[in-house]
Amino acid sequence: MRREPDRTKAGPKSPAKSRNLIDMSDGMDAVRRPLWMRLFAHDVSAPLLLLLLALAIFIPGQWTIPPLDRDEPRFTQATKQMLETDNYVDIRFQEEARHKKPVGIYWIQAAAVKMTGFGADAPLWAYRLPSLIAACLTVLFVYWTARAFVGPPAALVAGLFCLAAIILGVEARLAKTDAVLFASIALAQGALARIWLNGGEERRWGLAFLFWTGLAVGVLVKGPVALMVLGFTIAGIMVLTRKFAWFKSAAPLAGLLWFVALVLPWFVAIYIATDGAFFQEAVGKDLLGKVGQGQEGHGAPPLTHLGVMFGVFWPLPAFVLLALGAIWRGRASPLVVFCAAWFLPSWVVFELVATKLPHYTMPLLPALAIPVGAALMEGVGRQSNRALRWIAAVLLAIPALALAVASFAGPLYLGDWPSPPGAVLAVFGALLAIGAASRLVQGRPLDGVPLAVAASVVLTIGIWGFTGPALKTIWISPRLTDAITESATCTDPAVASAGFNEPSFIFLQGTQTALVSGKDAADFLAGKTNAGITPEKAGACRIAVVESRQEQAFLEAANANGLVPELRKRVDGLNINGGKRMDIGLYVHP
Repeated sequence: MRREPDRTKAGPKSPAKSRNLIDMSDGMDAVRRPLWMRLFAHDVSAPLLLLLLALAIFIPGQWTIPPLDRDEPRFTQATKQMLETDNYVDIRFQEEARHKKPVGIYWIQAAAVKMTGFGADAPLWAYRLPSLIAACLTVLFVYWTARAFVGPPAALVAGLFCLAAIILGVEARLAKTDAVLFASIALAQGALARIWLNGGEERRWGLAFLFWTGLAVGVLVKGPVALMVLGFTIAGIMVLTRKFAWFKSAAPLAGLLWFVALVLPWFVAIYIATDGAFFQEAVGKDLLGKVGQGQEGHGAPPLTHLGVMFGVFWPLPAFVLLALGAIWRGRASPLVVFCAAWFLPSWVVFELVATKLPHYTMPLLPALAIPVGAALMEGVGRQSNRALRWIAAVLLAIPALALAVASFAGPLYLGDWPSPPGAVLAVFGALLAIGAASRLVQGRPLDGVPLAVAASVVLTIGIWGFTGPALKTIWISPRLTDAITESATCTDPAVASAGFNEPSFIFLQGTQTALVSGKDAADFLAGKTNAGITPEKAGACRIAVVESRQEQAFLEAANANGLVPELRKRVDGLNINGGKRMDIGLYVHP
């Protein structure tokens, strides 16, 4: 990865006038590099190390964690139906139009399923593959973005903080939009950084192509979010530097035409296919609804994201606290200007929007990780106030201890036994985090980085690889589909469900799973209705899945139909959406 030769032309003022500014473009170290950095902080070994660690931290659980309700199976089921129907324009969940997000993630998931050699019945990991790949690419793109401003050591630290962040580890395992969105934004920001530093002296066609392509992918995946983050970054740089000509290097006219050519065809096609209903739902209800009020119980007051970031960006926030002074002193440097333009305006908008979810701010993570990496290479922490170092150490240790305790207490609370490997790894991860925290107290935060990253890797493997899959109580849908297979009198039964309608169940059991009331489940079992299931499917044997709250109505209706249903099995558990205990009976026609 080539380092740009000139870092000062586009900045608000030259960092050479003050050596305490964060500007490591010349590769100078203000601290002695530890051994791990001397071994790996090079433009070949650093990306390789980041990729290997990303795979180690993101792969566990991909095959063993069932679909996580509700968002993930909504996306995978809609993609599954595209593969079943060969309709790649309209987005549907069963018969319901899913007019919330653009088509990008569904196309990418469908391509991943086909490239792995499966069809619509592909296992869940095939649908999750784009998120896994996108998360790995994001880590590499963050390193590349950082290299526009700093040397390999600081860029490596920034990449480590990103791969270790809890939120990216979560999104790497969920087959939905956010990991792919993050990758597209990180790619575009890396190109934009170099475009800005070029100062508008010449067209940078390769960088312009990456920027506009990344923007287009982001828009096709999640609509206006990429436009907002990248647009605010551009506007923020212009406001802070009072310079505008630099954006000529992005070839704005040709780039805009390329962007339109990528995004417009599907938007036109969906407008025609739905007679404009997609835009009314996606913009008028979903987007504006999230801005004005908290949707689906996810409303929260301003500054919620700031508090949540202490958890979801862990272990980075502890190091941010120590680096804030150096970042402020370096506020005139190109690095800080760019990252401030990246972070501040979008963060303000996220705080003002009524609906708040932890992953919303994830695309802002590198804007903190990169300047912190640069600050650590300038020796931040050695002269910090002792009280500040203790606060940072607490911020680093407490989340790890909480995760370790949850690895024991969580399963016991649910009625499951803790996974022994998961529990051991949780304790080991917490000890590593305490070791990293001690380095912060000693004023050696750079020595704490590998311990903090190792703690994140170990905790992640323990939780996603062992503790999570062992929580049988919350994985109702896979246990229910197994029970249906065992209870049915044929190999491919028609299923109607009353009282349990989680998207994960639809994805695992099949698109034609009918969601009905207790009375309608009895009519379905008696053969009085097909409940929307095709005649070919309904001609097979039938099974009614009835949750206990619907059971009385089901049995009364069955009695009215002269039917005495046979109870084959019961499945119980805790529905993680709402926290309700579920007790589900499986009935067949005797």
